[in-house]
Amino acid sequence: MTRGLFQSGSQPSLNSLVELLARRAAEHGDRQAFVFLPEGGNAQTTLTFAELDRRARALAARLLQTASPGDRAVLLFLPGLEFVVAFFGCLAAGIIAVPLMPPRRTAARDTSAAIIADCAPRLALTSAEVAATRPDVIERFHRDLAWVVVDAMEDGDIPGVALPSPGRDDIALLQYTSGSTSLPKGVMVGHGNLLANFEMLRVALRNTARSTSVGWVPLYHDMGLMMQVMQPLYVGAQSVLMAPAAFMRRPLQWLRAISTFRAEVTSAPNFAYDLCVTRFRPELMAGIDLSSCRIAMNAAEPVRADTIARFAATFAPYGFAADAMYPAYGLAEATLLVSGGVRGDGATTRAVSRASLKRGRAGAPTLAGDAQTIVGCGHVVAGQRAAIVDPESLRPLPARTIGEIWASGRNIAQGYWRNPAATEATFRARIAGDGAVWLRTGDLGFLDDGGMLYVTGRIKDLIIIRGVNHYPEDIERTVQNAHPALRRDWGAAFAVADDQGVEKLVLVQEIERTHRKNLDLDEIVARIREAVATEHEIAVHDIALIRPATLPKTTSGKVQRQLARQLWTEGRLERA
Repeated sequence: MTRGLFQSGSQPSLNSLVELLARRAAEHGDRQAFVFLPEGGNAQTTLTFAELDRRARALAARLLQTASPGDRAVLLFLPGLEFVVAFFGCLAAGIIAVPLMPPRRTAARDTSAAIIADCAPRLALTSAEVAATRPDVIERFHRDLAWVVVDAMEDGDIPGVALPSPGRDDIALLQYTSGSTSLPKGVMVGHGNLLANFEMLRVALRNTARSTSVGWVPLYHDMGLMMQVMQPLYVGAQSVLMAPAAFMRRPLQWLRAISTFRAEVTSAPNFAYDLCVTRFRPELMAGIDLSSCRIAMNAAEPVRADTIARFAATFAPYGFAADAMYPAYGLAEATLLVSGGVRGDGATTRAVSRASLKRGRAGAPTLAGDAQTIVGCGHVVAGQRAAIVDPESLRPLPARTIGEIWASGRNIAQGYWRNPAATEATFRARIAGDGAVWLRTGDLGFLDDGGMLYVTGRIKDLIIIRGVNHYPEDIERTVQNAHPALRRDWGAAFAVADDQGVEKLVLVQEIERTHRKNLDLDEIVARIREAVATEHEIAVHDIALIRPATLPKTTSGKVQRQLARQLWTEGRLERA
């Protein structure tokens, strides 16, 4: 089997992604690197390794006529290969790339202004399509930024400008956090962090130059950028990109692309696998063969055992192997991956006691109805360490005890952009008797006796009522199973304090579009109250049933519970 660019465990000989791309262009220049599949049957666009290298260096020379190495450039693109050229153009110029979602026209909750204020960019890179169809985007920021329009298909002359040679400690990009529990912060990801994590990914996934990938996750999100752009480049594989909106409208087209390109690797949050099952129709799967898929990474949000089971059962007749499902755990502060499974092993599940989880332990169920099935997110990948730590005492905890997940390794990013206090608190943690510097992830979980990592929630989202811990994801799933009119993966559970400071449970839940007419809302509310009381022994303070597509989520699909709480408090939810 081809081992890829570097040998496992060795020190990579490259210093940056710029050198990596140059090597790919020199060794396999005519090999197709990227394919973009547009909607509507339009012709796909492609880039070879040589074309990408040449066009990125030409763009870098243009950028250095206006900016200097170390300046920031926001990348504002609609889906397409222009983003890929722009990203590597920034790297080649030594300019720090800041991937950013184009702000929505009606952006009451948009974070782009806060991100731009934080990173103070010199440049904004965009496409002719954005300039033509979204003049509001350019108008919003035009006074502060120099705009550069990028054409991924254009071969321009390379001006006589000397390009820098980025080093491993140089910042490649600012990956802004999702903002699911706070304002976004810019994670400073260095070239060395990227190279280290991509080698970890290569070893964990066993990817080679033959491991074609297909993906639709937005490229301004860390999973999309790392798994669909940089990791394929690292192993010299082809990457096939789709527009996120195309997936949301026709999710089974994602599976068709896997079949068409005989892709080995794909990645998406848990909700995407649920959505495929929801939209499944036999006639839409005609001619689709999923037998080539060996890695279906499930990460970026809580991984559900019932989702995995439904997806595997639904698509097994079309060649999908259950052992291809690959639950994983990662975060932007760790570049991407912290833990994952073994290719071909499939998902590992574990039955635990609901009651023991509430007490901070992962004990075996002893009573009927006390069992809850949770999914393991694999073992910590080679080259990293992980520990479960009491977030208050900062002491390590034994196996099967729930605490904060900490991570350490060369892939851990350098900190938060111009935020030394948050950097010190999050990236410079210490464990007594251990000389390593640790990243505090803010996530809760436990390690079992064999070192399998199970993620149970977020510290800031944890609901504590009458001294008992409740994970919002568990309550939300109970709610969504209570009535077919309740939209799966589109609910938020959180606590609010009453006038006496007593914590009360509030539920916000979307209604399915197909069930909006002739609904008996009182019956639905009664079913929710009964289900939550039965499963979790909690009385619900308020249930807000809201219109479809109005629950606040991050760009990667994570529920923004703190923002939902704020909207509920201010009476600004769009109730059904």
